[in-house]
Amino acid sequence: MPLGGGKVQHLYNGLSAKEKRVVTVPTADIGVIGLAVMGQNLVLNLSDHGHTVAVFNRTGAKTDEFLNGEAAGKDINGAQDLPAFVGLLKRPRCVLLMIKAGAPVDAQIEALLPLLDDGDIIMDGGNSLYTDSERRCVDLSSRGIHFVGAGISGGEEGARNGPSIMAGGDPAAWPIIEPIITSIAATYEGEATAGWVGSGGAGHYVKMVHNGIEYGDMQVIAEAYDIMSRGLRMSAAEMQSRFIAWNEGKLDSYLVEITSEILGHTTDGVATVDLILDAAGQKGTGKWTVIASMEEGMPVTLVGESVYARMVSALVGERQRASQVLGGATEPISDDPQSVIHDLRDAVYGSKIVSYAQGFMLFRAASEEYQWDLRPDVIASLWRAGCIIRSQFLGDITSAYRANPDLENLLVDDYFATEIASTLPGWRRTVARAAMAGIPVPAYASALAFFDGYRAPRLPANLIQAQRDYFGAHTYERIDRERGEWFHTDWTGHGGGVTSGTYEA
Repeated sequence: MPLGGGKVQHLYNGLSAKEKRVVTVPTADIGVIGLAVMGQNLVLNLSDHGHTVAVFNRTGAKTDEFLNGEAAGKDINGAQDLPAFVGLLKRPRCVLLMIKAGAPVDAQIEALLPLLDDGDIIMDGGNSLYTDSERRCVDLSSRGIHFVGAGISGGEEGARNGPSIMAGGDPAAWPIIEPIITSIAATYEGEATAGWVGSGGAGHYVKMVHNGIEYGDMQVIAEAYDIMSRGLRMSAAEMQSRFIAWNEGKLDSYLVEITSEILGHTTDGVATVDLILDAAGQKGTGKWTVIASMEEGMPVTLVGESVYARMVSALVGERQRASQVLGGATEPISDDPQSVIHDLRDAVYGSKIVSYAQGFMLFRAASEEYQWDLRPDVIASLWRAGCIIRSQFLGDITSAYRANPDLENLLVDDYFATEIASTLPGWRRTVARAAMAGIPVPAYASALAFFDGYRAPRLPANLIQAQRDYFGAHTYERIDRERGEWFHTDWTGHGGGVTSGTYEA
């Protein structure tokens, strides 16, 4: 630890940064900056697995509180300034940042750089935007520092007991940090749910899409809850039993499990969920996923609708006023409740298959765009345990991609093609019932529309192309000619042969 106490501490404080590093004994395998809940839990996890950890927080009191609290008696050493913190680290030094994404990460990196040497590693474990990680990787490489952008999922529990970790950045860093990172991750059938996914910003891109899919999973569950609650007039306790049963089958997942626990919780004899304001928050990663899907031209529609559903929910006052004008009452669903719930389970499962298929379509496009060589089997395997979207279902996805790494789309895999076909009748009835009852199901409806569109040999886009050519001379291709050959029609008889200067897809 740094020297401390009385005159010695006073002398130490007067030393230069370089001098402080000399008098500090390097014993730590890894250093963590940022001692909020996630940071603290990761430090404790690292310590539990035999790693000596150095910690630093911009608020020194936070460091002292942690060292004298949960970290007491563990091989965890703290420092009150960055030079002393860096001095605690064995070479090559590895620093894990667990701080707020964005400008704070850049500021912390700039503060660290004068204290580090060639070959040292800076790892960002926050929810950073992948383009920031891509930029940092290039910049730090030019300065001799290895950068790693690591997506860490699992919340507080995962950080403490075993998260899912999606690492990307400078490939030279992975052999150095792999033993540490894999040791603290969750495991699934003996495999650590931590791994290298690709260079540059790949790690945070994979985490971003993970979070987008998480938005989708939560929305499909919320829509089931809404139909049970408003459509079937079921109590929270009655719904809880249904989610418990679902969690014992193909919908077995962390999110279904915690939903059943939420529905069973009461406050002063009232279901707690009934007391919560119906306005969902978001931190941006779902929105980032939708933006990325637009940039790559991939229809990640279910995640998009899930983000928009949260936006609609946030319009609480406006919705309440509109209900007075437009009528906000829903019609009860009069069909047999057992049949409705059976069909509802199929809608959840079918929509979930589509959502993951869309997410992996986005991975394929991004991998080609950024030359990341993303492997879908590796990504799916990292999500089987530790993360928020962990489920039995992800084991099936891993198996599908391991059997066929070049699988064009999850929907055409033999297993998933059979599975989704089995859900269609109930899924369609669910969407129809919801529409008739006035209950919005944007996730179910958009996923079903995508499925029907994806399998359609012909869509009405030919008419859209004709319209674009009519008003903008954008040209079109023909089914009786080779692809890439473009045509323009003089639709009005006086337009001539002029075409648009650029073709807009």
